[in-house]
Amino acid sequence: MTDTPATSLGTTPAPTVPPPPRRPLRQLLAASVGNAVEWYDWYAYTFLAAYLASQIFPKGSGNSLVPLLSTFAVFAVGFFMRPVGGLLMGALADRRGRRTALTATILLMGGSSLLLGLTPTYATAGVLAPVVLVVARLLQGLSVGGEFAASTTFLVESAGPGRRGLFSSFQYVSTSVGQLAASGIAALLIGVLGEDRMNGWGWRIPFLLGAVFSLAGFWIRRGAEETRSAAEREAPRPGLFDALRHHPRASLLICGITAGGTLAYYTWTSYLPTYAVLNTGIDKADALLAGTLSLAFFALLQPVGGLLSDRFGRKPSLLFFGLGFAALGVPLLRALDGSFLSLLLVQCAGMVLLTGFTSISAAVNAELFPARVRAAGIGFPYSLTVALFGGTAPYVGTLFTDLDLPGLFPWYVAVLCLVSSVVYLRLPETAHGRLDR
Repeated sequence: MTDTPATSLGTTPAPTVPPPPRRPLRQLLAASVGNAVEWYDWYAYTFLAAYLASQIFPKGSGNSLVPLLSTFAVFAVGFFMRPVGGLLMGALADRRGRRTALTATILLMGGSSLLLGLTPTYATAGVLAPVVLVVARLLQGLSVGGEFAASTTFLVESAGPGRRGLFSSFQYVSTSVGQLAASGIAALLIGVLGEDRMNGWGWRIPFLLGAVFSLAGFWIRRGAEETRSAAEREAPRPGLFDALRHHPRASLLICGITAGGTLAYYTWTSYLPTYAVLNTGIDKADALLAGTLSLAFFALLQPVGGLLSDRFGRKPSLLFFGLGFAALGVPLLRALDGSFLSLLLVQCAGMVLLTGFTSISAAVNAELFPARVRAAGIGFPYSLTVALFGGTAPYVGTLFTDLDLPGLFPWYVAVLCLVSSVVYLRLPETAHGRLDR
């Protein structure tokens, strides 16, 4: 059994590394466009949570937060399908190829988005409404878990020498573009349709659009070049749990690397507008607009973070993120005062810190595993950690508010980022080693 990173830092001789794909920009486009569509579908749920709460769940007796808590509980449930998706689709990528897995995930996401758009309301279907919503969200979780495993592997394996960090950064460039589209379309619809029509039928439009976008992403991905080497295609296929069995340390490292990053990421990019509405009384439309502008800023930062890590290494970037949030997470969230400007500044400041993690997480994860089990090795521990800490962030934050303890949530974020920083300190530096392909 071996558990050394798949780089020159390991004790075994480095394998022969084939050249990267002939059309790296086409590879980047195939991964990025499809990934943006995937995450648009996933995040549309978050930005429309308040409308889903009012239409899909019955009102709680005397507590207006009960439907919203139920909606965020379904948000978290979807995350717990992500480890299953990461394992199954990751294994598909390792056994049948990265491109095969990428086309499968985007078709699955398109179908689940269509189901969300057609979900009946509680007034018309009763308890069937939340059941359909849960099923659609579970399918989305399966798709997104597999998407990260396959696209992370595909992106990093498509990179040329000294460019893994840069290519890795496009994982979150495209994620941010998808999230930005979801936020922007939601804000536009709210402004054009108004609250009554949004509550009536307008909330369905983003999900139906997502189904159409998925077909476009599928068409683009069909033309991508497979990144598995010829030797890897001819080798015996790995078992479903080979990565966990033979690389337990790498699997645990991914959990530690991801815990603080995913909590900070989902807090700052998804939940913060809702957090501000619940705790400061900021107008819902202003909160969505601030989220949209800060996401655009965040997307622009990612390639810069990737390039810096290619030059100076992964550990400095990760420590910039982890220690920065441990020290500044609480003051930043306490600086929210109910104004549009304070929310925008807090989000942008947090996203500068967050870039230290997001821009290189795909490269760091890929550099810990050999090619034979890379997708499944990344997919399961990463998605499990995201489910435990990222997927529950909106629920935990809303629950603290419901319990009249909103001040605890910023400390929760800061402490978990500090824990991840300890892991970063012990990581081997993998930026300049060779990637086993």
